[in-house]
Amino acid sequence: MDQPKCAEAAPSRLELEAGTYWWCACGLSQKQPFCDGSHKGTQFAPVKIELSQPKRLSLCQCKATQKPPYCDGSHAEIDE
Repeated sequence: MDQPKCAEAAPSRLELEAGTYWWCACGLSQKQPFCDGSHKGTQFAPVKIELSQPKRLSLCQCKATQKPPYCDGSHAEIDE
């Protein structure tokens, strides 16, 4: 697996509580946009998100972002 799998060509807009989250970088997780361990055996690793207070985020699901784990609009450029 050289490239991550596009989970969805749209960001996941979430209101998250303070805490630690792990963003899926491989696109294989069944709990998008968060990691469920499906990356094991690939070169991908989840990205840690630490929030000290509640925050609204747009997390990338196409996995093409240049600013992981945040959506940068790259999904507008991909073909599914």
